[in-house]
Amino acid sequence: MTNVLILGANGGIARLAIDLFLDQTDAKLTLYLRNASRLRNMNSDRVRVIEGDVLNLEKLEAAMAGQDVVYANLSGDLERYAENIVEAMEATNVKRLIFISSMGIYDEVPGEKYGSILNPYRKSAAVIETSNLDYTILRPAWFTNKDEINYETTQKGEPFKGYEVSRKSVADLVVKLAESSESSETEVRSSLGVNRPE
Repeated sequence: MTNVLILGANGGIARLAIDLFLDQTDAKLTLYLRNASRLRNMNSDRVRVIEGDVLNLEKLEAAMAGQDVVYANLSGDLERYAENIVEAMEATNVKRLIFISSMGIYDEVPGEKYGSILNPYRKSAAVIETSNLDYTILRPAWFTNKDEINYETTQKGEPFKGYEVSRKSVADLVVKLAESSESSETEVRSSLGVNRPE
């Protein structure tokens, strides 16, 4: 049984991932978010909810105790969030991190040049990549709300493919990565572009 800490548990992808974890795995989930009242129907005995801010290092470390995987689905001050996540994981000896970022952080989208809007994503990825964690950074294309699981991935250094991907597809990949973390070295210390095949 995998213990998974979900940071930013009310995010669009996170809510779908929670459903997939509960439907398809026996994982135990710790949902960490600023406003716990936003969560609905969390009556499973495999779920506990912690109200907290990722910038509160003490509370974050307490939430990480005993976890196998940390899945971060955040918006806002991403560089500071990444710094706190890395510090808390190192302090609690939790190694596996799945972190949602954005396509374009390495100028890997053919024909596109992205400006300063991606700087928080670039900087947070750099923090994670220089850590000693077993991370996987996910760089999704533009999100759709299609009820489909249909995606392909590209590695850092490869041109990005496609322009969209469903949130449900990214959630499926998160669950697969979290569940495989104990049995293999699946995509450890890698950065994956995620898109719907054209």
